[in-house]
Amino acid sequence: MVASADIRQKIDLITITKKFPKTEYHPKQFPGLVFRLKIPKTATLIFSSGKMVCTGSKSEEQAIKAVNTVVQKLREGKIEVLSEATIQIQNIVASANLGGKVYLEEAARQLPKSMYEPEQFPGLIHRMAEPKTVILLFASGKLVCTGAKQSAEVYRAVNNLHNNLEQRNLMMY
Repeated sequence: MVASADIRQKIDLITITKKFPKTEYHPKQFPGLVFRLKIPKTATLIFSSGKMVCTGSKSEEQAIKAVNTVVQKLREGKIEVLSEATIQIQNIVASANLGGKVYLEEAARQLPKSMYEPEQFPGLIHRMAEPKTVILLFASGKLVCTGAKQSAEVYRAVNNLHNNLEQRNLMMY
């Protein structure tokens, strides 16, 4: 999961690095500070604008918990945070296995908005309009789905693709 968050206030990143020496902040290379948590295992980028980006969580609940934990730790470190963070899921990256092999070359011909160039990348890139996702599909039947903002969209995208492949006889079991 990738979640964005905003505490709607300016925040001093240098003060945070002094109070939390395990954070990473190299402003000449990147304007954000990296605040890592062990539980849930996440990395939250904090920007001086008060905006944050949390990556690495396995669920929406975990992303929310991670951001709230970072805010709580900042407060415990005497960093003034005036309001609760507003949190929004921006992207879900999920993997799945369709349980059979896929005829990628034929799938690339038959599936709209698909691209397959095995010399450059071993998977078929399928851009699904509804739900708006991108699926990297491999001959093994394994796939990676990205671009969804809700778990239900991931399931819908994978099911749509699987049904489409089945209907076109592009799966081999």
